[in-house]
Amino acid sequence: MIKKIFQILMVVVLLAYMIFAVAFVNPKANDDNVCAGMHIETPANHGVSYLNDKQIENIIMKANLNPTGKTLSQIKTDRIEDLLEQNPLIRAAKVYKTIDCQLKITVYQRLPILRVITSDNNYYLDEDGVIMPAPPQFAVHVPIATGHINKEYAQTQLYDFAQFLRKNKDWEKQIDQIYILPNRDVELIPHKGSHIILLGKMDNYADKLNKLALFYDKALDKIGWNRYSVINLKYNNQVVCTKK
Repeated sequence: MIKKIFQILMVVVLLAYMIFAVAFVNPKANDDNVCAGMHIETPANHGVSYLNDKQIENIIMKANLNPTGKTLSQIKTDRIEDLLEQNPLIRAAKVYKTIDCQLKITVYQRLPILRVITSDNNYYLDEDGVIMPAPPQFAVHVPIATGHINKEYAQTQLYDFAQFLRKNKDWEKQIDQIYILPNRDVELIPHKGSHIILLGKMDNYADKLNKLALFYDKALDKIGWNRYSVINLKYNNQVVCTKK
């Protein structure tokens, strides 16, 4: 008998907890209450942050979507989410009402992995391959691509290469700049050494860079990093060097 009563009590406690949790996340029972204000969070993405809480608040205010003083039933959280996600610096936004009558807003910022600078454009590519602006008030340390680049090329082949560099930290540290020639051959400007790396077309770059890593280890570490002006990786199973 005692065991049965205990089981019934446990079920009642569990149901009460579930009802409380649902009310906390989405308090439909409090829709007539007035919103006390916004609680905004803009967590940095891998240490990168270019939007703060005040800037997010200003975006909402300028769109006449300030929730403060409105009843919870008047606040359309999906409209605020859509507004914020139209900003090219924002990857996603989550907006919901809390049980204490506040609007909780969390903004997830985009993470740049490559900067593209041409005669016509200056922008970043983020981790999803999305083009985002390069605001003058901040700079992110990522590889820079210059030369003859259109947005289609940037979002396909350059994006794939940038993702490769991101996953291979040694190469990410070594490659400072990517230059695209008119014929779409690729030159790489390394961080260490005064040479240019002629990669050729943007294909089989992993094999080409593996070949270069072996050459670095077997040759340049012994004879010096400033002996050659060009290291050519265009040819299969060959490293062709031009002396200074």
